[in-house]
Amino acid sequence: MPDLSTITCIEDLRVIAQQRVPRMFYDYADSGSWTEGTYRSNETDFQKIKLRQRVAVNMEGRSTRTTMIGQEVAMPVAIAPTGLTGMQHADGEILGAKAAKAFGIPFTLSTMSICSLEDIAEATDRHPFWFQLYVMKDRDFIERLIERARAANVSALQLTLDLQILGQRHKDIKNGLTAPPKMNFANLMDLATKPRWCLGMLGTKRRTFGNIAGHAKGVDDLSSLSSWTAQQFDPTLNWADVEWIKKLWGGKLVLKGIMDVEDARLAAASGADALIVSNHGGRQLDGAPSSVAALPLIAEAVGTEIEVWMDGGVRSGQDVLKARALGAQGTLIGRSFLYALGAYGQAGVTRALEIIQRELDLTMAFCGRTQIDSVDSSILCPGTF
Repeated sequence: MPDLSTITCIEDLRVIAQQRVPRMFYDYADSGSWTEGTYRSNETDFQKIKLRQRVAVNMEGRSTRTTMIGQEVAMPVAIAPTGLTGMQHADGEILGAKAAKAFGIPFTLSTMSICSLEDIAEATDRHPFWFQLYVMKDRDFIERLIERARAANVSALQLTLDLQILGQRHKDIKNGLTAPPKMNFANLMDLATKPRWCLGMLGTKRRTFGNIAGHAKGVDDLSSLSSWTAQQFDPTLNWADVEWIKKLWGGKLVLKGIMDVEDARLAAASGADALIVSNHGGRQLDGAPSSVAALPLIAEAVGTEIEVWMDGGVRSGQDVLKARALGAQGTLIGRSFLYALGAYGQAGVTRALEIIQRELDLTMAFCGRTQIDSVDSSILCPGTF
């Protein structure tokens, strides 16, 4: 393995992941719906926001430590829930959870993960982690899933509200996305160029949806994410279901997928502990604004009533700082995490977190602040946000 100290940015990790991860799984992570316009704007809109450089300020004693829903974190960053993570790298969710635990930030497991709730609990010695929930038609399955989350020592539930139906992602259709991949000619040719990935998969038993296999009834084709979505994701999801899940869970609840001020007010009124300004990484409604563009109005409207977080396009510590300045108590990283995992496994994830924290620390200092909790919009150049 190359010296990871030569990896200096998330883009370095993306390039290596593209070389090492089979095409269908790399494309699954690194794509959006339809024209991918919203996916691209998530990243480019961060770049338009400019920072005020300050000088002759005492920069000693800096700290990026803060809290997210009462939990102390090394920086205002959590690992986002990402489906099929264990197809980016063997046992990927386990490796991500271990890296997050060691670094001191939260890890979120997706319902559509390859490793199960029980796998994460066992691998991290029952260290608390977060779990992302999709509402499905089989409500008995949802009740059992929530009980499993409680038994696994999950400390917060993230309820995703923006995937009642699946946005069309052209690359997934063209690649015939399945987990594990079907052994047709095109896939075999691709896998022949990914020996590290293949060796890792040969060494694990986790190759399909661990939270569903052996737990859900009447699943016709467990390997296909789109098939499962079409069969089980519930298009009738509404705010009454949010209330039902809140009562059933009884613990910390985060609502993911808020992009509109009116929905943000409903989220705040629901009694949830936090909301995530998120357009699902540009993978649902193409043509929606970027998450960072939607963030300021939502933070202004409900930021005193509920914690506001955001995800989408976070590729650096500077992005984290800009989100914080615009009212986000915390951020979540999805693709940055997946690139790192696909490139170097657990060591890659650790390196990505080091990069983000260092960028956050240095940029905060250049803007004249030493404590992340003192950051506000005054660090930004007027007219750029």
